[in-house]
Amino acid sequence: MRYTTLLACLLFTYSLSAQIVGKVTNTEGEPLAYVNIYLENSYSGTTSNEDGNYELDLTENGDYNIVFQFLGYSRVKKNISVSSFPYILNVTLEEETTSLDAVVIDASEDPAYRIIRNTIAQRKANLDRIAEFKADFYSRGLWRVDSIPEKFMGQEVGDFDGQLDSTRTGIVYLSETISKIASRRPDDFKETIIASKVSGNDNGFSFNTAVDAEFSFYENNLNLNAAIISPIANNALSYYRYELDGVFYEGDKLINKITVTPRRPKDRVFRGVIYIVEDDWQLYGLELTTNGEAIQIPFVKDLVFIQNFSYDTKNKFWVKRSQTIDFGFGFFGFNGDGRFIAVYSNYDFDPGFDKGSFTNEVLNFQPEANKKDSLFWKGIRPVPLTNEELNDYIKKDSIQQLRKSKPYLDSLDRESNRPGLLDILFGYTYQNRYKKWDLSYQGPLPEVNFNTVQGWNGGVGLSYFKSYDENRTRWLSVTSNIRYGISDDRVRASGRVVYNFNQTNRLRIGIYGGNEVVQFNRSQPISPVINTISTLFFERNYMKVYDLTYVNAAWSQEVFNGLSLSANLGYEKRKPLFNTTDYVTIPNDDVDYTPNNPRQGVSEIFLPDIIPHDIIKSTVVANINFGQKYYKYPDGKFNMSSNKYPSLQFTFENGMGASISDYNFSQLRAQISQYVSLGNKGRFVYRLKGGTFFNGDNISFADYQHFNGNQTRVGTSSTYSNVFNLLPYYDLSTNQSYFEGHVEHNFRGWVLGKIPGVNSLNFNLVLGAHMLSIDSRKPYTEYSVGLDNLGWGKFRFLRLDYVRSNFNGVGDGAFIFGLKFLNLID
Repeated sequence: MRYTTLLACLLFTYSLSAQIVGKVTNTEGEPLAYVNIYLENSYSGTTSNEDGNYELDLTENGDYNIVFQFLGYSRVKKNISVSSFPYILNVTLEEETTSLDAVVIDASEDPAYRIIRNTIAQRKANLDRIAEFKADFYSRGLWRVDSIPEKFMGQEVGDFDGQLDSTRTGIVYLSETISKIASRRPDDFKETIIASKVSGNDNGFSFNTAVDAEFSFYENNLNLNAAIISPIANNALSYYRYELDGVFYEGDKLINKITVTPRRPKDRVFRGVIYIVEDDWQLYGLELTTNGEAIQIPFVKDLVFIQNFSYDTKNKFWVKRSQTIDFGFGFFGFNGDGRFIAVYSNYDFDPGFDKGSFTNEVLNFQPEANKKDSLFWKGIRPVPLTNEELNDYIKKDSIQQLRKSKPYLDSLDRESNRPGLLDILFGYTYQNRYKKWDLSYQGPLPEVNFNTVQGWNGGVGLSYFKSYDENRTRWLSVTSNIRYGISDDRVRASGRVVYNFNQTNRLRIGIYGGNEVVQFNRSQPISPVINTISTLFFERNYMKVYDLTYVNAAWSQEVFNGLSLSANLGYEKRKPLFNTTDYVTIPNDDVDYTPNNPRQGVSEIFLPDIIPHDIIKSTVVANINFGQKYYKYPDGKFNMSSNKYPSLQFTFENGMGASISDYNFSQLRAQISQYVSLGNKGRFVYRLKGGTFFNGDNISFADYQHFNGNQTRVGTSSTYSNVFNLLPYYDLSTNQSYFEGHVEHNFRGWVLGKIPGVNSLNFNLVLGAHMLSIDSRKPYTEYSVGLDNLGWGKFRFLRLDYVRSNFNGVGDGAFIFGLKFLNLID
């Protein structure tokens, strides 16, 4: 009852405070959502909401010409005289009557092709017209779920912090922003958020940004995870069929309505309708749809773009006024939909930018941006809230203080802290939401694995996490683990304490220590899961390990934008380990376990490859990201990923004070890597590494440079840009100078999508090349061809490659089965 009364009061206040208000419907009385409503020859305007309601903010009485424009409906202009407010203006729009009577039909080709060719010819000129501008920007994002399972993989899903009702449906995200934006092609952008509102969180900051909403169909491709080809791209005629559906006039402008369909159903393309202005060859509007299969995000269903443009009489071209993106999603029982609205106004196409107008800071918030009250929002919001959205704000804002209170949070804890029957095996977390800490127990079952040194082994852990603010920017983490190997009958314990100071420069310090079984290659090229399977079922014990007792201190920080440093200093005590079991699930008479020596094959005599010794090791790493762009939030900094420049990494590693003096050494290594988007032709990635040793002639094998090999014929990474898939794990480990290079190109459907029949499978062709060169040795090379995005339905976690290697004139070949989901499990 309280919510109903409050809702009624706010609706009444909303009506009184509005200037010109009304409802836009069609001739059947049905509301029309996202109709553009604006003062003629100006950028002052608004948009109707999903209920068809609108509010146009005016401050003075007088005569006004108000335009109502919506795709598929005739443009309406209302001349009104306003003497008092609020002024109610309801409007009915009629469906646009299109005709082909005035169109000269060529029997050999649809007239749409002439229009499209002219528009493509003007594509670059149209982009140049909007090459730089300033504007006001409004955004609203909404995620709604209509079914959520109570449990997922045996774990309670919860009610999304009270956002689901008893039927497990509801709005899980609702947020708005008001901002000032500045843009200059090709990639300069700046957004200052003046106001930010998140439903149910008066201390939250919206994730909506103008840069993420910037989609121009004048570009050849739209980057939606995969590059989707625009219907007016330079090469669009190879991907689309066009049909002129009809024409109509807006004033003296002839508008062509064109239906767009793919030439091949599985191409990375859109389908729908675009409206093009005759002679101007510019967009009047569009409604285009693609899907999750095309963008290769399986849980997305349809993705619908609607853009509306209006004519700028001063600059004499058509500018985007509004954009809506509708989407549906469904995966593992999670189903729902959402919408993002963007409204542009007050364009300035002569902004007078200079060299200092743009920096790497793409987004920032004005002080108190998230503290604006409801009166501010009612006066500035260009798109009125729907009843559903208004009710969501009222409900969640009214109970958010309750949901932050100690009694309420304690009640949630009492429910979630109840132990389950299987928690002793899988794990348990006790949390205190009010004081922002939790204590977790990690059960033994998820960590159980097998190797020939420890036999069956597993462990339990205890961890403590404490947050010192609401958004978890400053926190403390304490973790301890105890592992036991049945065959070697040995208990090993380790732990760490890490403190994170902030999310701005990410200053972090940590202390680590304990006793563990570690792989000679600390990058762990073979996961415990894969090693367990290969050992027990194929009698291939590829993982080679040694005993490490250690204590070290670590520090990391972003020194300034684009440069991050980290350092580690510690003491290590190393000992050899031996096989203690020959147990195997499926014996193979032709295969025997090899000793736990990475450089020794099958032999009755075990020669340890590591002599017991102590050493003090230090490592300093510098990561450089050129042109690092970032979002600046009041409580932190979020670095954006970028493909424009490569990333550099320099590492200096030093060993000193070793109990065996020959084991002291230094190594300097460097890496350059980059992901390069080639539009609809796919994505290219390269990674180049090199290094050299100083005083490294007689060092321990544990300190050699090891390379990520693979002898299991199973791949576990999404790309193979850091692995040699046929290289034995330690055959080419070195203490000499070395260079390794990896390149891979995923065509993302550009090749296979053009082959009839094959294109329906939605597979991706992948080509790769890899090379390793070491002083005084011939280079090792690999070449591969593969298929990615394998699977069925929404489950596309598989990959298959054929790899050929060559070393010392000897070639080899094998298939590599990629299980990309194991990368998530590990």
